[in-house]
Amino acid sequence: MEGIHLIAIIVPVVFLMNLIAYFVFIPHRYRIENRISAADYRSMQTFTSEILPHLLLVSFIYILVKSQGVIVSIFEISPDYDLAQYILHMEGSSVSMFQAFTHPLLTYVSSFIYIFGFSFLLIFTFVALIFTRHSQALREYAIAIAIIYMTAFPFYIFTPVKVTGHTLPEVMPLLYNLSPIVYEGLKTVDPFFDNCFPSLHAALSILAMLFIVFRTDLKRFKMFAVIITLAIQFTIFYLGIHWITDFVGGIILAIFSFHVATRYSYWIPGKVRVSYDRDDR
Repeated sequence: MEGIHLIAIIVPVVFLMNLIAYFVFIPHRYRIENRISAADYRSMQTFTSEILPHLLLVSFIYILVKSQGVIVSIFEISPDYDLAQYILHMEGSSVSMFQAFTHPLLTYVSSFIYIFGFSFLLIFTFVALIFTRHSQALREYAIAIAIIYMTAFPFYIFTPVKVTGHTLPEVMPLLYNLSPIVYEGLKTVDPFFDNCFPSLHAALSILAMLFIVFRTDLKRFKMFAVIITLAIQFTIFYLGIHWITDFVGGIILAIFSFHVATRYSYWIPGKVRVSYDRDDR
């Protein structure tokens, strides 16, 4: 029940954040063009042919990956390869340095960034690409997200890695101790708290930042995306979730996915033909 409560909190908060960001980060010229084309039947065709398929692709991949608990249970998967022990031998308890100083206020702010800031960044990147008519970049972004999820999924199934807060005695699981609502809510998407390597928070936030910085002309949002992405990287360590190895794996996965999606997206089956694209103008 607490998991539903967390979703009920996240949805309106992230929606409000996106609404505010639309007026703060989307230039006035784009907002005028969107109002003019809103009544145009072609705009509906554009949404159906260019935007909706990408949203459906990401939604399908997300639901598949988040069905981990069901898949593990049905196929009775019980991996005996303990990747966490190898990571522990490589880096020891070095991640504990991020909790050298802890404070309730810092924990609350970090938790907000980890849950709400991360969700906002991923979703508003979609919103920004849609409303600035970067159709090709939108398609590439959806493909890159799918690549990240599908690459990480086998690791979560066959080589699970427990969060640092549940592994290292020097590290406290600050996020999971914050509230039963948060604990149960996060458990619905990571049932065993072992979806660590590679870090999706690192991979997806860095991916979104790359698209905003290199594929849009939104100067204010570029600056914000860099700042919030750096903040997210801090939270994954401070809150007692990820190992440094997870972070490095997330960076590599983000760069790889960005490169594949932006260079070879037309070679990927099921492509949607773009009728117009500002990136090519």
